[in-house]
Amino acid sequence: MHLQWQKPSVDYGPVFIQEPDNVIFPMDSDEKKVSLTCQARGNPAPTYRWLRNGTEIDTESDYRYSVIEGSIIINNPSETKDSGQYQCFTTNMFGSILSREATLQFAYLGNFSGRTRSAVSVREGQGVVLMCSPPLHSPEIIYSWVFNEFPSFVAEDSRRFISQETGNLYISKVQPSDVGSYICLVKNTVTNARVLSPPTPLTLRTDGVMGEYEPKIEVHFPYTVTAAKGSTVKMECFALGNPVPTISWRKVNGPNPSKARLRKSQAVLEIPNVQLEDAGTYECKAENSRGRNVFRGQLQVYSICTTYYGMGQDLSWACNSQEIKTFFIIFRITVLPDGSLRILNSTKSDEGRYVCRGENVFGSAEIVASVFVKEPTKIDLSPKRTELTVGESIVLSCKAIHDPTLDVMFHWILNGQPIDFEKEGGHFESIRQASSADLMIRNILLMHAGRYGCRVQTTADSISDEAELLVRGPPGPPGIVIVEEITETTATLSWTPGADNHSPITSYNLQARSPFSLGWQTVKTVPENISGDMESAMAVELNPWVEYEFRVVATNKIGTGDPSAPSRVIRTKEAGKIPKTAPANVSGRSGRRHELVIAWEPVSEEFQNGESFGYIVAFRPNGTRGWKEKMVTSSDASKFIYRDESVPPLTPFEVKVGAYNNKGDGPFSPIVVICSAEGEPSAAPTDVQATGLSVSEILVAWRHSKESLGRPQGFEVGYWKDMEQEEAAEKTRTEGNESSIILTGLEGNTLYHLRVKAYNSAGYGPPSSAVRATTKKSPPSQAPSNIMWIQDGSHVSLGWEPVKPLANESDVMGYKVLFRQEGDSNSQVIETQKTSAVVLLPDVGVYIIEVRAVSEGGDGMPSSQIRVPSFSGKEVKRTVVTTTTTTTTTTTTTTVIYYLYPAHLGFPSHSGQLPAEY
Repeated sequence: MHLQWQKPSVDYGPVFIQEPDNVIFPMDSDEKKVSLTCQARGNPAPTYRWLRNGTEIDTESDYRYSVIEGSIIINNPSETKDSGQYQCFTTNMFGSILSREATLQFAYLGNFSGRTRSAVSVREGQGVVLMCSPPLHSPEIIYSWVFNEFPSFVAEDSRRFISQETGNLYISKVQPSDVGSYICLVKNTVTNARVLSPPTPLTLRTDGVMGEYEPKIEVHFPYTVTAAKGSTVKMECFALGNPVPTISWRKVNGPNPSKARLRKSQAVLEIPNVQLEDAGTYECKAENSRGRNVFRGQLQVYSICTTYYGMGQDLSWACNSQEIKTFFIIFRITVLPDGSLRILNSTKSDEGRYVCRGENVFGSAEIVASVFVKEPTKIDLSPKRTELTVGESIVLSCKAIHDPTLDVMFHWILNGQPIDFEKEGGHFESIRQASSADLMIRNILLMHAGRYGCRVQTTADSISDEAELLVRGPPGPPGIVIVEEITETTATLSWTPGADNHSPITSYNLQARSPFSLGWQTVKTVPENISGDMESAMAVELNPWVEYEFRVVATNKIGTGDPSAPSRVIRTKEAGKIPKTAPANVSGRSGRRHELVIAWEPVSEEFQNGESFGYIVAFRPNGTRGWKEKMVTSSDASKFIYRDESVPPLTPFEVKVGAYNNKGDGPFSPIVVICSAEGEPSAAPTDVQATGLSVSEILVAWRHSKESLGRPQGFEVGYWKDMEQEEAAEKTRTEGNESSIILTGLEGNTLYHLRVKAYNSAGYGPPSSAVRATTKKSPPSQAPSNIMWIQDGSHVSLGWEPVKPLANESDVMGYKVLFRQEGDSNSQVIETQKTSAVVLLPDVGVYIIEVRAVSEGGDGMPSSQIRVPSFSGKEVKRTVVTTTTTTTTTTTTTTVIYYLYPAHLGFPSHSGQLPAEY
């Protein structure tokens, strides 16, 4: 142990709470800074410094660096200046500690060289390798190849293979269908950026076909493969050959691991969660009818050493299942050359106060150090390895056995990153107790799979352990679906498997969509049942000459996953047969005079069977023998019009419609009888009259001649102002046999011209002669004023001054008195030609009364409203006061009638002398 120099018992040297982790920074990130986290505790609070590649960073002189609470932030990071190994160094007066190394790596993807790539020319049957030559990149990239144009991707199968180690495309046996342009596409696994290489043309030589030859292994895994325990190992093996070789794998010194999976038509051996027992020699064998070839390599599995050290114990490491013990020769304390005191194999008996004394010729000094020995912390995390299904829940329990004098903290980590309980959507919950912490995961998702770490931290030490959580779920979507071969009724499809999500794919389902289907439909296939290890199948019983899209859906024991992306749109080949389906629902339509209009339902493209599809329309007058036939060359046509001036209206015809394509004529529809068009109306409406009704309305009426050919479906009225042209006329229609209409929304005191004409589906008949009408003048703009009223019980006598219209306004013909109870929207109306009226208010309550002038132009403006109460005779007191005034020349008599209303009616009192209830 190292000596810690402390003054009071609560002081101690720095202890890491969080050490820096590896960081990958995308160079095209909008976030123009990167941070590495470091946090330690100590008393007094420690200070921080940072090292890059073993050299201290001068954060004072370089403005790009700043250290905040221990973490270093690098502004405008640069790969050349800032990539490397970083360590956090923290110190206080009682000690110093140095963190583990953390790598800062920059993610980027350069562009391919723009240099034109030479064509590759091979014989049919020969193998070929197309080089990707990827651009500079960091970190890993994923390779795929585009055939001819994006997004038509090369589908991998037993004949074609894309190495994810080299990026090259290997075709074991070239076929004529392989001729085209090939483009390498690379994708950065961190930034998701993608770039395309220049195209590499692949052509066939004309000097012969390549004969059969034995397999030649072009892609193989290294002679020695090293892998960490628990990781996933992928080994590639692919061969060129004619016939196309088959690939098989075996473990030379034992059976193949049961968890091993074969990918990409057996070209990739994948071993998940590799263990020490999986190590050994593996053999890849490529074989065809001409021979075979074999490659062998060694898989070595190593284990990261875990150190266990407790008070009074020997130091031991567990590596590769072999225990290596190191026995220390204990020296009962050692003073090192620099004056430091080293205590090995510390025990409780070593606790106490230590004095360090130094002397020289100038004097002496001493310092006291307190040493505390604590029990080492131990951890118990369970369960260690669990398999769950999507939607299930689990509790991970982390228990700490620690010195009772020390406080303990727990930290949960998923795949190396601290779990943010607030951002995990309620799936994670930490349940803390005195010396344990449980992690509850509810409704688990696929994304929650991984390695869960529990770190226990005290002021004296830190220890962690990991548990593995495997989540099974429905399969992920399969890869790009490629349509390889097309006939008139079949399409051969291939795809790459998606993630099985820890439950092997048991079956695939093919779905198709066409312009005539209701969304995606499952199609019949060969084989009928597509097993989970297949990557191609044939869709059958398709319709000829129809455009289709295809997609693939994978299923495992958990359920059915999301579908793949749709394939490109393809058209099945023509059937090479005449149409077998005749047009349906042949019928007649309305048309102009002397026309025979024949309509039908077009034959759907899926039943046309080929190109140059059209229709044959055959017809003859009823009772005759010879057919007239007309060709309609549009496959979308649904109507044909035959015009003959000699054909009278409503002449019956026998009609049939057939279909044809470039292979010949198909069947005709059944014969139906339809009539030639009746034609548009032949006569104009008569006796047209127009009368102005109001300031904005004109009544138009007419008669229709019964002798007119072409029955009308309605009438159209065109109207325009006197100063306008008829071409600017507005139009309105009636339907059926109506013979009048009121035009509304017109301008007042304006002369209008009007015409009427009949119409039906064949068109318009001739218009009538023009007639004229003038809208009325506007109603008076002045409202009745000086309204006076006298109430006697439920009777109200009203009077007002007469309304005098302006020169451009309609004369007053009378008045309307409108009254309603307060709160009611419907008014009662009394009409009078006088400037007075008596209104009966039948019910108890308050009435609203207003007066309007009436003119031929409509009603005028309303008067001001008055509020009048209605009551029974017992609730009111009526007083009549007569006053006579005499002067030297005249005598004046004034009579005043006073009404005392009950107070509950809400009218204000004007005299303080009234009784309280009035």
